[in-house]
Formats: sequence, structure tokens, C-alpha cells
Amino acid sequence: MRIFAIHRMHQPKDSRRPKIVVALIETFGFSPLLASLVVLFILALASAAILWVVLSAPPRTITIISGPPGSSFQRNAEAYQKALAEYGITLKIAPSGGSLDNLQRMQAKDSGIDLGFVQGGLVGENPPPGLVSLGTIAYQPLWIFHRGTTRISRLSDLAGKRIGIGAPGSGVQSLAHVLLGANGITGAPTTLVEQPTEEAGKAFQAGQLDAIFMMGDSAPMQTLRTFIRAPDIQAVSFTQADAYVRRLSTLNLNKIVIPQGGIDLGMNLPAQDLTLVGPGVELIARKGLNSAISDMVLYVAQKVHGRAGLLTKRGEFPAPLVREFPLSEDALRFYKSGRGFMYDLVHSFWLANLTNRLLVAIVPFFLVLIPAIRFLPVAYRWSVQLRIYRCYRPLLQLERDVETPLAPARVEELLGRLDTIEREVNALKVPASFASQFYDLRNHVVFVRNRLKSVVTS
Repeated sequence: MRIFAIHRMHQPKDSRRPKIVVALIETFGFSPLLASLVVLFILALASAAILWVVLSAPPRTITIISGPPGSSFQRNAEAYQKALAEYGITLKIAPSGGSLDNLQRMQAKDSGIDLGFVQGGLVGENPPPGLVSLGTIAYQPLWIFHRGTTRISRLSDLAGKRIGIGAPGSGVQSLAHVLLGANGITGAPTTLVEQPTEEAGKAFQAGQLDAIFMMGDSAPMQTLRTFIRAPDIQAVSFTQADAYVRRLSTLNLNKIVIPQGGIDLGMNLPAQDLTLVGPGVELIARKGLNSAISDMVLYVAQKVHGRAGLLTKRGEFPAPLVREFPLSEDALRFYKSGRGFMYDLVHSFWLANLTNRLLVAIVPFFLVLIPAIRFLPVAYRWSVQLRIYRCYRPLLQLERDVETPLAPARVEELLGRLDTIEREVNALKVPASFASQFYDLRNHVVFVRNRLKSVVTS
């Protein structure tokens, strides 16, 4: 008679198998092959979890593309750099010519740029693939200065003048062409001068230009302050601001009002409310930016841009405004729930991130493993009991067929059926934990055989 593994643990082969394999064989009655496959599956899950923890570690160095020296983009990048350094993250700053230059360089696969500032209105309804937005971080007002003592309020009044519109690759030049074109100014007799803002600013001060377009992405703030305070230079106030916002909707323009005295109360600058237009500025990232880095960048952005200012309210930026670029899933999660309680609980960014990654890897592992461990014994016990019950069914039927008196031929038939049942019982493979039920079944076979013999004897 063959019984599976009631004393199998004492066989020499098991001594060469891993203990966990032997345990599965003895506990669940698995075949050696199945037990080995289960162990390999568990090891594969554990290895995958460990590999994910290693590969998902955030980089210690990232790169942001900013703008020309002295621009608002450059200052923002430097503020990010200083804040991220406190958490052990190195931010490299790559200068550029402005928004359009940033956009073009971020689209290049081998540029090594992870983040960048891009003003709205540059891509329209067809954003380039591979780039996502982490949110809008500020308004970018368009400043237009002209020489004279009387302020003008319509761009059409600049027709026929020499106008500096910024350097190629800057957001200001892209916007200037659209706004001037909307007013019918596309060329002669108007002269459109393309040159870097710093050079254009010097030319404007020297009287070589009659007007100049400037934006914070490419203009040093000191130059803007100089022009605002100069008595012979006036800023254009957009009395048609609402019309620009509505008619040029693809530019995502905003109406921006600087109140009287908002720049300098003592000098009463501006002397009256100044209405400007300008797009929002989005913080753009490459798809695939590490989620922990994305969280930290947005956390820092809240500190840098969340303060109240001349153009914004406290906490207004950064904001999850859907404009031209799709908002990243990590950014959406951050705006809903923040960077996670672990970062507040553990002050070290790297330790908190490691803890988060371990939790993300371990929890799903045990969510799969623990139910499987709890279900396997139940399922296997049920399958073993079912095999035992299947042997009882013909045994019970045979016992019902035992009648007295029985003809010798009938007895031989029943004994043959009983022999078949006994062979099936001996062929059963059950773990040691089912030995009691197995031996009960064998005893019941012996009981029925003895009853048949008693009938023959009588």
C-alpha cells in the first residue's frame, strides 16, 4: 500500500531540498515540483519588489532650464536651487534665451533637461509629446514701454515706429508678433528689431528705439525698474485688455491690473492704474520625472511662489490650472493630498522616501502573499477531503449491496469491486496532517471486507 509522505520527511531526498519546499510538501501535500514552483514564485515576487525599490530611487541631481541672467526665470531657478539643496537635492541651472528656447530644448531627447519654465501661448492645442505640466506658477505680464510724456493705450499707435521685440527664442518675441499682427502691424513702415533684451534696453535708452516689448522671462528686473521710474518713458496701459483676452484665447492671456502706487507709494508709481496682459507661466517637466522629485519641486514651488505679491494673492500659485500642457498625475496627486505624511514625520527626505518605497513594495507583496497563504490550506484541505469522500461514495454503495444470503457469484463480484476501491484508496496521496482520516478510510475498507467474509461464512 502506498501512502504519500506520512513519513516522507525522513526520506533522504528531502534532506537535500530547502526546508521551505519540504514544509510545503508536508503541510499541503504538494508534489516536489509544485512546491518548488511556489517557492520560486515567492522569491520572484520578493526579487521584483527589491529591484523596484532600488530602481525607483530618486536622482540626487536634476537640471532646470531657466532664462537669461537677471530674468525672473533665472531668479526662480536660483530660489529652487537653494531650497532643494536643504533636502540634499542638487539642482543644476541651464541658462537660456527664454520661454521658446526652453520649450525647444526640453523637446530634445538628449538635452538632459528635467524641468523648465514656459509661458503660455507657445504651443496652442498641440502640446509636444513627452512634456507635462506641474502647474501654473505665476503670471507673466507683458511690459511695453515707449518714449514720450503721454501714455498711449493702443498698440496701433506704435505703427511706423522702431520697436524692439526681443531675441529669437524668447517668449516676448513670439507674443509681440501675435499682438502686433492683431493690430495690423507686421512690417514696414514699422521697424521690428530682433535683439536680446539687454541690448534692446540699451538701444531704447540711447534713443535708437521708439518702443520696446519686455517680459520677465528674458528681461532683467533692474531694467524694468529703470524704465518704470524714468520720467520720459511711459508704459502702455491695455485699455482693450478684455478684448485681447477673449479674441486671442489660444494665448491664454490674463488681464493684470497694477494699482496706482503699487510699485512705489512714495513716488506714486504708477500714477494711475496700469492694465497689462500676459500669459501664465507653467513649470514643465519631462514625462517620467521621479514622483518623489516632482513632489519636492512642487513643495519648494509653494514656498517660492505662494507668497503674496504685487500680481498675486497668498497661496494663489502654484495652481493645477489646465492650460496647454496636460497636468502630470504626480502633480494632481500632490495638489489633492500633498507630498505625504512620511515627509512630515521623518525630516530626512531620503529616509522618508526610502520608507515610502519600502511600503509601496512590501504592502502589495503581502497583500498578495498573505491571502494566498490563508487560502491555500483551505483550498487544499477541501481538495484532499473531496478525494477521500470520493472513495467513501462507492464504499457506501457496496455496503448497501451486501445482502444475506448472497450467491457465491455475487460475493465474488462485490469482492472485486472492493479490491478496486482499495486500490484507489492505496493510490491516494495525502499529507501527514490527513493521516487520521486516511487510516479511518482504510479501516472502513477492512470493515466492509470483513462483513463480506462474514456473509460468505454464514
